Amino acid sequence: MAPRTLVADTPGRDFRKRFLWLGIAMVSGMALLALQLYRLQIAQAEEYAAKSVANFVKEVRLRADRGAIKDVRGTILVDSRPSFDAFLTPAFCQACAEKVIPKLAELLRMDDAQRQRLETLARVGRRNGPFQPVPILVDLTRDEYDRLNARRNELDGVDIVPVPHRNYRTGSLLSHVIGYMNEITQEELERFNADGASYSRGDYVGRRGLERYFESQLRGTDGVRQEVVDARGQTLEAFNGLLTSDTTRAPVPGHNIILSLDMRLQEAVEHIFPGIAGAVVVIDVSTGFIRALVSRPGFDPNLLTGRITPEQMGALARDPLQPMINRVTAEHYAPGSIFKVVTALAAFKSGQFSPHTVINCPGGYRLGTRVWRCHRDAGHGPRDGREALMSSCDVWYYKVADVLGLDPISEMGRLLGFGQPTGIGVMAEVPGVMPTSGYHDRVTPGGYFKGAALNSSIGQGDDAVTVMQMALMYSAIANGGTLYKPQLVARLEDAAGRVVTESEPEVVRKVDIPEAHLKAVKEGLVATVNEGGGTAFASRLRDVVVAGKTGTAQVARIGAVRLRTQQMDYYMRHHAWFAGFAPADKPEIAVVILNEHGGGGSSDAAPTGLEVIAKYFELKKQDAEAPPPLVNAPYVRSTPAKKRAPN
Repeated sequence: MAPRTLVADTPGRDFRKRFLWLGIAMVSGMALLALQLYRLQIAQAEEYAAKSVANFVKEVRLRADRGAIKDVRGTILVDSRPSFDAFLTPAFCQACAEKVIPKLAELLRMDDAQRQRLETLARVGRRNGPFQPVPILVDLTRDEYDRLNARRNELDGVDIVPVPHRNYRTGSLLSHVIGYMNEITQEELERFNADGASYSRGDYVGRRGLERYFESQLRGTDGVRQEVVDARGQTLEAFNGLLTSDTTRAPVPGHNIILSLDMRLQEAVEHIFPGIAGAVVVIDVSTGFIRALVSRPGFDPNLLTGRITPEQMGALARDPLQPMINRVTAEHYAPGSIFKVVTALAAFKSGQFSPHTVINCPGGYRLGTRVWRCHRDAGHGPRDGREALMSSCDVWYYKVADVLGLDPISEMGRLLGFGQPTGIGVMAEVPGVMPTSGYHDRVTPGGYFKGAALNSSIGQGDDAVTVMQMALMYSAIANGGTLYKPQLVARLEDAAGRVVTESEPEVVRKVDIPEAHLKAVKEGLVATVNEGGGTAFASRLRDVVVAGKTGTAQVARIGAVRLRTQQMDYYMRHHAWFAGFAPADKPEIAVVILNEHGGGGSSDAAPTGLEVIAKYFELKKQDAEAPPPLVNAPYVRSTPAKKRAPN
């Protein structure tokens, strides 16, 4: 038999070939296993670790109650009401784009834009924070809640969460003071949380007013509760008992804000004030605390905090009366004749004029080739300082401006708070304009001219003040020269009613005004209201001696023929002012009225100012006879809203 040779089909060689392939397969498998382990243990370790825990234990956020806002007597003006919001957690949303979001769009009647927005939120959330709930819809209606709740088994990753929703009981009253809330932006979310806060997507934050200024104090601290869930995010109640007792941390409510405002007076002022647009401030002259504040028109914070539509937002933006502007601090106006007390004090301080200086008023004042008209064409005749203030004689002040120039008047105005923010903080404000000769050199073609001083002396020209500045100035006249910082908040309390912080009066400066000068100005203001010939005499009160001044600020230049208010287009009508304090001998409050495009100060602002003062003392008398206990009752409006459309 022939010898055997090693050929291709030799058993040993076949074995080695098989062994080689087996080795390659094993090495490849180990490599794949190592790669997968790297992905699971290192590259995506955090995600899968979180997912493994989340498939067993889920942390449920317990929302803290936002603090209430109350008036000085404890009446609840703003609180929270129960509501439900819908959220989607991307990690638990199986077949999210294919099934869940289409079903949500159907149940909640979403349009294409809303559906696309939700798809984007879910997609971005799955990538950046799969276990962070994203908001679907806030403040569900009863029908929306029922439709979602009935189909919960088809909505993986969808939760209906009880969330306290802000409830503004005063409606548009105090809207500029209180502000409103809306959803936090991504930029705010990152910035606030970087500073140690714990906001989440879909949270609401304060916008404007008290809601914005006291956001951190009102918000409180959320709690947390742990629940056993399955991979779809559904709670497994049977296993919750396995969790230890320390898995729940109770929420801590936010602080309550107690205002210096009296809602009884606030509501009365809203009802008394006849203006379509304008502002009213009632302030304590000895502390700077505000007792009532109106900015009209306002807006409904319930609408802005809720599910406002683009059409509604557009209507607000297009409204010619601009309801979003706070007319107390964020808009300035020519003050008209209520500014004359500043010019009078500047005149007395100069030493070139005294309260007894007599100037004849023939109905106008000639400067160069131009005659500057007095508001009374026939003239007032000879007037001293007291009589000039009482009858609001323009010529007396024109003479002062001609002799002194603009800067001494401007200096006195700045000492009394004009041309600078008041520091109220809670509300946005503009500084106004207190022009000087240097100011006119910068902004007026041709530079400063003497006529600018004449204009400013009677509160016209480039003079621009806020209603709050004017209230503080008249308070300083009333209290002897102390300029206070205005304040709206009396104190902060915790949920149990314990005082956290209490506000104290803050003095901005003491203005050095000789007592004789203040006395002369006060006598002129008392005469304005209480003597025949005074511009507010027709509105005087029987039981309270009021010191005050009327003002009519021109919006358009007066022509050769004076028109009645009703004959003029609304936006061409003058602004009507009244500013005063009471009682004249021992002042308690100052009141400033701005009836925007309202007409004349004597007819369209003074009656309001005097009626507001009368109401303040009526309430004071009621409280003295039967002191009201502090209450914790919700506010209920008792007077109808005013008509707001221009004539």
